Amino acid sequence: MSEVFMMVTITDRKRAPEFLELYKENKAEVSIVTLGKGTANDEVLDYLGLEVAEKTVILSIVTDSVWKMLKRGLQRELQIDVPGVGIAFIVPVSSIGGKRELMFLTENQDFEKGEETILKETTHELLVVIANQGYNEMVMDAARKAGAAGGTVLHAKGVGMKRAEKFLGVSLVSEKELVLIVTKTEQKNEIMRAIMKEAGMETKAKSLVFSLPVTSTAGLRLIEEE
Repeated sequence: MSEVFMMVTITDRKRAPEFLELYKENKAEVSIVTLGKGTANDEVLDYLGLEVAEKTVILSIVTDSVWKMLKRGLQRELQIDVPGVGIAFIVPVSSIGGKRELMFLTENQDFEKGEETILKETTHELLVVIANQGYNEMVMDAARKAGAAGGTVLHAKGVGMKRAEKFLGVSLVSEKELVLIVTKTEQKNEIMRAIMKEAGMETKAKSLVFSLPVTSTAGLRLIEEE
């Protein structure tokens, strides 16, 4: 891909609507939202004047130009540099399964397709699959047939899903499951194709899938030895 990233935002749950509104105003209309919990100890929290709170994790696909615009908005409008407000960062996307899906995720963002990957020497990739709730087994069955060792499932909510019919020809529900699969780089395309074929937009799972380069790993001995 060229200049396309997954933007990860982590903030307190009560402040999440402010972030989502900023993103919508700045062309990042599709996001996947899930809950988390901070792990800072009491001493750090006391030092920063913070309380233990539920966190919201927001995942969005953005182009380089949109990220730069959002970063300015995060700093100026939401004061993200103030301790305790939140953090946001981007990870390069190496590929997205399907042209329609790419258009859906990057609507209104300036985008020109370039080379498939930015980091060419990586040995592993993280596949991120966004599927309708209740269909993670369909996703994993397809992935395993293509050589995937396993995956992790998170429950999430989709924002901006009503726009899907314009690009994908189908309506999407907001309740989602996020399936994370780490695989060898050479197996990535086969696994993505299998997911798109057996759990993609033509199935009840209605899955979107994209991949991120993994620069270093630990604990993947079983995958390494296959």
